[in-house]
Amino acid sequence: MSYTNIFFDLDRTLWDFETNSHQTLSELLQKYKLLEKGVESENDFIAEYLVINEQLWDEYRKGTIDKNTLRYDRFYKALLKFKIDDKELSQSIGNDYVSISPLKTALFPYTIEVLNYLNDKYNLHIITNGFEEVQHVKIKNCGIEKYFDQIITSERAGYKKPDIRIFEYSLETVNGNANNSLMIGDSLEADIVGARNAGIHQVYFNPTKETHSEKTTFEISSLKELLNFL
Repeated sequence: MSYTNIFFDLDRTLWDFETNSHQTLSELLQKYKLLEKGVESENDFIAEYLVINEQLWDEYRKGTIDKNTLRYDRFYKALLKFKIDDKELSQSIGNDYVSISPLKTALFPYTIEVLNYLNDKYNLHIITNGFEEVQHVKIKNCGIEKYFDQIITSERAGYKKPDIRIFEYSLETVNGNANNSLMIGDSLEADIVGARNAGIHQVYFNPTKETHSEKTTFEISSLKELLNFL
């Protein structure tokens, strides 16, 4: 198959969410002295937060909660696990998190090498469910902005992955079609099933080699493997 447009997810595909988020949360735990307020340990808080964050992001993708609820409730609910009932504190941490986290620059191995290679051969774009004001900061600060022609967020498109309409919007935006496009992402539901439903070939980025039963066009555990077929 000959491709013209390649779409990447951002978080957990190029931008190393776990590393960047952990660094940010560690700084905020110290800034707000959460260990003195009842949080048992840094690792305990981060573990609780990550579970709650994933649950709320799932609700956000489904449209059952809005952006502000996601942004602040993830910290309020995490703090409640340690019997800290403080909405004002949660709001302060939530504001700081979305200001600091996008400034972190950890990328998955081979990101720059692969983008350099692909940039000479394809039109590269981003499709992300992340917030408009946050994702652009991430992309700029980690030095990959120059590789992408279009950065399409769910807020810009008006739909979230896996909704087929965000993929249709993206194809229209880049003057492409499903037959000459490829989607690369880490989420089976949002990226792989979403793209497949839109008729777009997919690459499932599975760095932890988790087992699954979903049918994908390609599957890789390292971004460098893209060079084997692109």
